[in-house]
Amino acid sequence: MQLSTFVDRLDETLGTADYADLDASANGLQVGPDEGTVEHVAFAVDGVEETFERAIAADADALVVHHGISWGGFDRVTGRTYDRLAPLIEHDLALYVSHLPLDGHRELGNAAGVADALDLENRTPFGELGPEFIGQRGTASEPYTPAELRSRLESALEPDGNPVQLLEFGPDEIDDVAIVTGSGTDWLDEAVDAGADALVTGEGKQQVYHEAREAGIHVALAGHYATETFGVRAIQERVEGWETELETSYFDVPTGL
Repeated sequence: MQLSTFVDRLDETLGTADYADLDASANGLQVGPDEGTVEHVAFAVDGVEETFERAIAADADALVVHHGISWGGFDRVTGRTYDRLAPLIEHDLALYVSHLPLDGHRELGNAAGVADALDLENRTPFGELGPEFIGQRGTASEPYTPAELRSRLESALEPDGNPVQLLEFGPDEIDDVAIVTGSGTDWLDEAVDAGADALVTGEGKQQVYHEAREAGIHVALAGHYATETFGVRAIQERVEGWETELETSYFDVPTGL
């Protein structure tokens, strides 16, 4: 498959253009030639030296990640930036990035994956960011107790061997759940205003403890990395379903954070 065709197809699938003015990440093709072909696509959460090296060792032609290397552009290609870019260029490894588009996608997104794991129904977009959304909200098929919600998240997300931290300030039964993966505690007020019993996200900020306590809502901190593996895995499955013969690989490089 032509690299340009591969990129265009992913951009259309993920609605990349819709987030162009909202995301600090340069979504889409971040590194790659104008012309090229793709036979083997690798997938990972983070675009870093370790995943680049693993993709190169697997003889991949492109690597699709959630967190890329360009956040507002480069002033200089030196130091760590040079070290990250060099293997991509030297080995003709294209880098495709989908940050916020992959958080908010209704079917393939990270929040959608967490909602699937929690068996949430009646889902609606959540996590407003300008005209778009980066999360989901839904109702549990059967209400969770706080302990059951923690256990379900730990079982489904396998958060790098670390327990899910649950700030237990909400009701005894959790029915309405809001999700923004990664670093999503900035949407706590939106969750409260929506009547959610719990906000599920990856990592928190110190002040969220008191904000959640005062608002009477549970906050589950399930790990930034752990909550954001769903999107790239879902894209991998979608690509494998294309009528092509693309080989794929997935590289799990958990951070414990």
